[in-house]
Formats: sequence, structure tokens, C-alpha cells
Amino acid sequence: ATTVSEQRGSQKMKTTLLCLILTIVPLTALADLDILACEPEWAALADEIGGDKVKTSSATNPFQDPHYIQARPSLISKVRRADLLICSGAQLEIGWLPMLLRRGNNPSVTPPAPGYFEASSFVNRLDVTGSTDRSQGDMHPQGNPHVQTNPHNIMLIANALAERLALLDADNADFYRQRLADFRQRWSAAIEGWEERAAPLRGKRVIAHHKSWIYLEDWLGMIELATLEPVPGIPPTATHLSGLLQRFAGTDSADYIIRAPFQSDKPSHWLSERTGIPAVLLPLTVGGSEQATDLFSFFDDIIDRLLAAQG
Repeated sequence: ATTVSEQRGSQKMKTTLLCLILTIVPLTALADLDILACEPEWAALADEIGGDKVKTSSATNPFQDPHYIQARPSLISKVRRADLLICSGAQLEIGWLPMLLRRGNNPSVTPPAPGYFEASSFVNRLDVTGSTDRSQGDMHPQGNPHVQTNPHNIMLIANALAERLALLDADNADFYRQRLADFRQRWSAAIEGWEERAAPLRGKRVIAHHKSWIYLEDWLGMIELATLEPVPGIPPTATHLSGLLQRFAGTDSADYIIRAPFQSDKPSHWLSERTGIPAVLLPLTVGGSEQATDLFSFFDDIIDRLLAAQG
């Protein structure tokens, strides 16, 4: 049997351990930056640079059109908890992000707070129009927001993201910069390999479902001839597809018809069956195919699919 003194000593030890746990656990939790990305590619990049110092999630999945999602309660809760919000910007998320920020009511991630990071602002945006005429369809006057399909853009954004992480979490600044240096070395080697493999794609002509691929085309020297959408954001119509059939039914045709996973395959298959132009599904972000499991395999898979369709 234990004595009263031993019981008291045991209780005191338990109390001391409990106090120690309660002291340590919150500090451990606070050491991580809670990151919400608007699209999966930015969550993947934050993981590359942040490592185990960050916790990431994405507001959209690879099979959703990032132009159109609902501000669900679960996303509102994530905004409230976030230390950093990473979005493509250039008004890609204009249909849902303002409502999400308003309901989340987190000043730390509301522009222009440093907890808001607009990825496309760190690269040279293409197709800048300045026009807000909605009769032209789903226009982005600040430029095309789908910057993630050029790996050189990814590197520029990674540089800026590492500095933003260092600003928000100064205690781990050296860690983020070391992770960036490692990523930069691996990424540069990967770009060299991709560009060598993709050399046969230069000059290839493309019909795209939506103008999602202009950064990929600019990088690889491909030429976009038309889109399946009559105007950006408007689903393909029978009249427009018939016009494309007349235009591309001859011998001087296109080399690919490409679309993203969340876009209907019917228009591209319809045109492909009547013209013989290969219809190719490409992942638009990380997770958009079984093979595209991270940023590196994302570009591997895009090039693999284009080369395979070339035959």
C-alpha cells in the first residue's frame, strides 16, 4: 500500500507533467503556419518551401473549375484559421473569394495584409486587356490567371513565397530559404529536362477548350489556333463547333485539341472524330491526373501526354 506522502508526491508529479504538456503543445501548434491555397498547385508549392513548418489545404480540387466554387462553411472556417492565403489572382477567384473573405472575417489574410499572397502578381501576365466588357465573355482585364502551366513562373512565385513565409514566421526564415535553395536546384534541373524532351512540340498547333494553356504554349513554342468556347467562359455551341469543323477539316489542320479534367469531353471528342485531330486531356493542376501527384510529376505528365498523342 502506498503512503499518503507517496500519493501526494505522485499527484504532484502528474500535475507538473500536465502543466508542462499544456505549456508545450500550444507553442508547437503555433510554430506552424496554417496555409489555405485557392488552387492545388499553390498548396503543393507551399509544401515544397514550407516543409513541416506549414499546414496546407486547398479551397478547390483538381476536378473543379476554379472560376466557380461555393463559399462553403468549411472554407469559411479555414479562412478564419489561416495565417496565409495563396491565390492565383488576376480575378480568377472573383466569383467566390470576396464572399469567402467577407464571411471569414480574418484581417490577417484580407488584401492588402501580408497574409494574402497573389501568385500571378509575381510573373509577367499574358493577355492583359484592361477591358471589362462582359459581352466578350469571362475576361480577365489584369491578364490570364492560369500562370501555373509555365515552370519558369513557378520558380518566380517560389522565390516570392519563401520571402513571404520568412516575413510571417521570422523564427523559421532560414529554414524557408534553405528549402527554397534546394527546390530551386531541383526545379532548374527539371526544367532543363522538360525543355529537352518537349523540343518536338515546338510549333505544334492547338485548339484549346478554354484559354487555360497560353503560358504552357508560350513556354513550349506551341501555337493556339482557336478555342472550343465561342467566347471565354461560354460553353461550346453547335454553331461554333460546326464553324471549327469547316475550318479544320482539311489537311492543314491542328495537332491537338486539349482540355482540362473539369471540362466536358463531348465537344473535343466530337471535333476529334470528324477531323482526326487527337483530343488530349491535360492536368491543369497537381492532382489533375493519377500521374500528376506533385509539381514535378505535373509537368512530367503534361509533356508525356502531348508526346504520346503526337504518336
